[in-house]
Amino acid sequence: MLWICPLYKSPMDDNGYDISDYYDVNPEFGTMADLDELIIKAKEKGIKIIMDLVINHTSSEHPWFQEAINHPDSPYHDYYIFKQGSQEPNNWRSVFGGSVWEKVAGRDEYYFHSFSKKQPDLNWENPQVRKELYQMINWWLDKGIAGFRVDAINFIKKDQSYQNGIVDGKDGLSACFAYTRNQPGIEVFFEELKKETFDKYSCMTVAEAVGVQYPDLGIFIGEKGCFSMMFDFNYSNFDINQDEEWFRRQDWQVKDFKELLFKSQREVQKLGWIASFLENHDQPRSIDKLIKDKKYHHYYSKTMIAGMYFFLRGTPFIYQGQEIGMCNFTRESINDFDDIGSINQYKRAIEEGFTQDEALHFLNLRSRDNARTPMQWNQNQYAGFSDVKPWIKMGDHQEINVENQIHDIHSVYHFYQKMINIRKHEDILIYGDFVELKTNDNVIGYQRVYHDQVICCLCNFSELKQSIDHIEGDVLLNNYDDYIIGVLKPFQFVMIKLKF
Repeated sequence: MLWICPLYKSPMDDNGYDISDYYDVNPEFGTMADLDELIIKAKEKGIKIIMDLVINHTSSEHPWFQEAINHPDSPYHDYYIFKQGSQEPNNWRSVFGGSVWEKVAGRDEYYFHSFSKKQPDLNWENPQVRKELYQMINWWLDKGIAGFRVDAINFIKKDQSYQNGIVDGKDGLSACFAYTRNQPGIEVFFEELKKETFDKYSCMTVAEAVGVQYPDLGIFIGEKGCFSMMFDFNYSNFDINQDEEWFRRQDWQVKDFKELLFKSQREVQKLGWIASFLENHDQPRSIDKLIKDKKYHHYYSKTMIAGMYFFLRGTPFIYQGQEIGMCNFTRESINDFDDIGSINQYKRAIEEGFTQDEALHFLNLRSRDNARTPMQWNQNQYAGFSDVKPWIKMGDHQEINVENQIHDIHSVYHFYQKMINIRKHEDILIYGDFVELKTNDNVIGYQRVYHDQVICCLCNFSELKQSIDHIEGDVLLNNYDDYIIGVLKPFQFVMIKLKF
């Protein structure tokens, strides 16, 4: 499957996640005829197309919102969340910083936005809104797409009391998460959404749902859940503070990450399916997140990380550029950032008393722009992505690009090819249970177990050799040329099929 990030018509305030027309393609990406052709040609090659589904909010330029603003007596006014008054209804802070409330020009009224002020939230309490959205979803499924990655879906239910929260910043505001995300009653919306759309089609859905507690997984995935699978962010956001609003890197050790990763695998395995991932459009590059010292950013560490996640229980997702080991790079000025979330988080860090250099450091580690740079195809001026200067600065495309790796059997690219080939031919890697192995703190080890078959994956997160248990069998994959029983070389990944 190929997941395409938003290509709907949009003013691009938030990289297309602000949709002004659900039924049209943004001209900079092409036309609807181009998309129809892609769906057909992909199907001929056995590739299915899934798209982003953004139904928590629209663009402020969407006709519904324009009607709501310009004609407050219109039915579309109730498509969004408005509150009367001469001041903000409460002190909630939006995900991107600042109040969740934006004043309507010319009258004592505010509208609500969990994210950017140009992304007003839809009022899911209005049945007509839900009906319109279901109609749109079914229209796309009728067109032939195979499913959706469902954006910010756990934000659709709000705490209807709209009470003030506890102030947690120098801006006098309170993070909105406790009131706008994973609210009681959201399962009612999920049940209706699934019944009116997904259940009518043989489609795949993957939910983006940050902050879901494991006891609540059953409303998202499993027999009674709304979605085929979900991304679990409980283990992926291990390196930042839990407020999630700005990117202060917290200290961590490999054992901390391992505990979170294994807990995710254990909990999801109880009832449903997960979408395994290292990177996406909201995350930094995985090598920079998981290997702190850049001098150890090389073939062995990149392939070790790849092997670590790719054979977990679940469906692995590969984000563009991950398969060639693309990296973060340092930007010298806030003007080099394009992402609205990063820019607002920079402002928040300054408000909280950090210096400009410190605020830039936070962003360079964790900004969403790290993963949003153009794909690096070759060594040309704009990396083969474009003949003109792209909208955002680029990384090290002279060294890291597809052209350099595609014919190099010792490249990250070819390691991904090997992983995919093995996974396709070993049922145990699809259907097998996850069983964690006890190892020292610098090693992540686990087994996949299916009937009488066992495959063992061992990952050394250290630049030093590590001792492990004596594990023998057929070596299916190794990022070194050899495997010494009882020892892992620096950043070695080895996968062994046990013999009985």
